[in-house]
Amino acid sequence: MTIKLVLLKSGEDIIADVTEMTVGEPDSKDNPPRVIGYFLGKPCVIKLRDVTDLGNEGKEHKQGYNVSLFPWMPLSKEDKIPIPADWMITMVEPVTKLEEMYLEDIVKNGKDNQSISTDEQSTSDQSD
Repeated sequence: MTIKLVLLKSGEDIIADVTEMTVGEPDSKDNPPRVIGYFLGKPCVIKLRDVTDLGNEGKEHKQGYNVSLFPWMPLSKEDKIPIPADWMITMVEPVTKLEEMYLEDIVKNGKDNQSISTDEQSTSDQSD
């Protein structure tokens, strides 16, 4: 399993189990198959919301962000959603806390709608 954070041309931040879509056979170590796209397993859109607090003086103080995960293309029958390589701007390793949240709440439990705050608070946007 390769969990990656992907930024798409649409501006969406997606976290997913990413595998390469390749074409061609490797001729040698110097000529590997060409990557033409990626398969996104259990993709979720990441939404950030500011968490602010009114201090003693009535001033707003930023306390971090709430991070929410929402299914990306939730009405698809596909287990892995293919996207062409040219639709990805970049692909990086997610921060540990986000990866743990995704693995625990989406992959292991199959829940599609969770949120957590970067200041160690945990809340849920899920309705039963």
